[in-house]
Amino acid sequence: MVDLLVIGGLGVDVRARVPALPPPVADSLLVPPIDLRIGNTGSGVALAAHALGLRVALVDVLGADAAGDVVRAALARTSIRTTLADAPTGTRRSVNLVDPAGRRMSLHDPRPWSGPAPFGEAELAALVAEATHVHLSIMDWARDSLGVLRAATSVSTDLHDWDGENDYHRPFARIADLVFVSDTRLGERAAKEAAELAPRTVLVTGGAAGATLHTPGVPPTHVPAATPPGPVVDTNGAGDAFAAGVIAARLRGAGVLDAARYAARVAAAACTHDGMEYPDGLLPRE
Repeated sequence: MVDLLVIGGLGVDVRARVPALPPPVADSLLVPPIDLRIGNTGSGVALAAHALGLRVALVDVLGADAAGDVVRAALARTSIRTTLADAPTGTRRSVNLVDPAGRRMSLHDPRPWSGPAPFGEAELAALVAEATHVHLSIMDWARDSLGVLRAATSVSTDLHDWDGENDYHRPFARIADLVFVSDTRLGERAAKEAAELAPRTVLVTGGAAGATLHTPGVPPTHVPAATPPGPVVDTNGAGDAFAAGVIAARLRGAGVLDAARYAARVAAAACTHDGMEYPDGLLPRE
């Protein structure tokens, strides 16, 4: 058995520090060393959950390429169990531009999946059956396999910068009982869209502005962002760490509001570390 199964979301991040966002227009800019490392949302949730002491498994597609080797090497440094299928188009990757305040702009190359499903329903169903909780990344190949999650005990998903209109995201939200979504594109419509996702619990995240918890039958509750325990160096992965914190606290018996408050501390601590491979003791477990 595992505490958490993460479905989808592996990739690499090419991280470049820039003087400002957007960067100045120029033929070239001198920047600090550019790093290639494990990244993307599924990696972020899995690595943060692992750092919080959860038993984690992960299933996804990954390219037989140099980028995929970076991901495999990072996962091999953990006890995360992996089930991987070959991605003929290569490993997903993002270019993350990070300013001096740690803010990020991501250029995402999703390497869309095409062809037959990479995993059979029986194989996925067996992985789901071994997990106490399933976190679903909004990957294209996973969208056609949502039926197997109906047997899951509990499911969460992250709609990221959903605009409330794109129908691609709705099947992921419908299969989940806990939904994370950024307010970046929802803006003032966030409360309306969260209400329409009822009876699901919805956490609308707003970065440094904190999050808003929408629970059926209860007025929306603001969850303040926590003060980082050190200088902010990289906000990439903070939302994934927040999701992992909520999941970990819920699995340990916390109510959803207390779990969100705890997760704010986890996300704040994640911002003080460069990358998603968190050292022991960085993320608060209590």
